[in-house]
Amino acid sequence: MTTPLPERAGRRCHNVLNPLHSTHYFSPDLGRELADVGIDDSSGAYFAVRAAAMGAVGPGTVTATFYNFRHELVARHVPAVWEKASPKTVLAARARAVDATWRRLLGEDVLTSKEVAEAAELALRAAEACTRTARPLYAAHADLPVPDAPHLALWHGATLLREHRGDGHLAALLDAELDPVEALVSHTATGKGMAPKWALGTRGWSRTHWDAAVERLRERGLLDSEGELTEAGVDLRKEIEDRTDRLDRAPYQHLGAAGVERLTELARGILMRALAAGAFPEGMTGKG
Repeated sequence: MTTPLPERAGRRCHNVLNPLHSTHYFSPDLGRELADVGIDDSSGAYFAVRAAAMGAVGPGTVTATFYNFRHELVARHVPAVWEKASPKTVLAARARAVDATWRRLLGEDVLTSKEVAEAAELALRAAEACTRTARPLYAAHADLPVPDAPHLALWHGATLLREHRGDGHLAALLDAELDPVEALVSHTATGKGMAPKWALGTRGWSRTHWDAAVERLRERGLLDSEGELTEAGVDLRKEIEDRTDRLDRAPYQHLGAAGVERLTELARGILMRALAAGAFPEGMTGKG
């Protein structure tokens, strides 16, 4: 008989696996690898590496699946990136960047440890219960082969679980009737989201777009005059995360309570090592 999962166990596991996946997005290694194949713009590199599993898709597909990026920014780079490097070439460059990034942040002693191998096995076991239906980014990555090296297998498993949850999260945002900028603003207001300067600098929106979204959220009673979440706003963000948890329940139920707890413990230890090595820029999150 399967032991019931503790409340939010899957979310806690995601919260340490997701940043492990994301380390390469902020790594100079990714910039070098993509520049070597002809993609030397940071936005173009991001769109290329995250979308490449779907093939040489157009800007509409990227905007739809990435959700909070302005379409005009996406269209500036997609499909032009595929004229510089094919999706297959981009995926190979991404794998080299992940390998270089993890070696630099974690060191050989961690990469070759039994903990990394165990974490990879647990993450991939959880991903066995992920579902492709209505989850385009997960489904595309699920078609890719599992790397042989344990640390790359762990990254792959973390990616599958991250994109599976992310696809479900977009459904929850749509159901909550939050457009891309409103989603960014309301998440930032929780104190856990991307800081406005990062969102504006990377997502293609202007301060005018941001301020207009703030006003719309105020009109719905979700933000107060100081830009803080109202009680209704707090409740809505909680409902979104709870609904995302429900849509993302299967892989963690499949792994079981003990497996989820162990994967969370292992991933947290690896993440702490990466954070101590400067995996992410200062000031990336928060309300500043």
